[in-house]
Amino acid sequence: MHLRQSCVGLSKIVDDSRTNCQLSPSEMDDLIRAAYSQIFNEQQIIKSNRQTFLESQLRFGQITVREFIRGLATSETFWQRNYQTNNNYRFVQMCVQRILGRDVYSEREKLAWSIVLATNGLQNFIDALLDSDEYLENFGDDTVPYQRRRIIPQRTQGDLPFARMPRYGEDYRTQLQQLGYFKYQPIGFKTYYPPASVRFVAGVLTKVGAVVLLGGTIAIALAAWGIISL
Repeated sequence: MHLRQSCVGLSKIVDDSRTNCQLSPSEMDDLIRAAYSQIFNEQQIIKSNRQTFLESQLRFGQITVREFIRGLATSETFWQRNYQTNNNYRFVQMCVQRILGRDVYSEREKLAWSIVLATNGLQNFIDALLDSDEYLENFGDDTVPYQRRRIIPQRTQGDLPFARMPRYGEDYRTQLQQLGYFKYQPIGFKTYYPPASVRFVAGVLTKVGAVVLLGGTIAIALAAWGIISL
């Protein structure tokens, strides 16, 4: 089910080019949750992602769903968590997936959108996606974007959900590792080795522990045979 800001049996009331159809509180909650999940690619509304002022505007019909999506995609939180952690090519691919509901058609399209982003900035890049004929034809003002073209007749299996694409790429994970954020070995990273001094102390403690354990075992055996008493 694709969530829209509309009501069965009620007509849309348009005022200053804004849809003002009243949803029930639970329906509006579902719509807002779907928008966050689509744009931030999260399975739940994370408190630090929430844009409460935008939510209030949407609930009172002051903005459309499309303007709510625009606000989420141009928010400081989205910029920090997605733009700053990726190069332009990867960021463009993520935005096309989340806003237009499809993957980029080719490297050529990815390059074209990257040029728009680099020359016009984040705000104008997001505006270009949301104001495009493709977006308006598929989602209009009142539908939360969703992944399209999942089923392809020529293929036995459709596209995987875009949610499987990590929020940031391997290059950024490598930077975090170099900064010391990872103390254990994540998948795909090199093994982490403690400093030499730590390894030396650990080796000594291991050997001492082995000697103590061996001595205790021998003492128990001798006591069992009546040679010594404990």
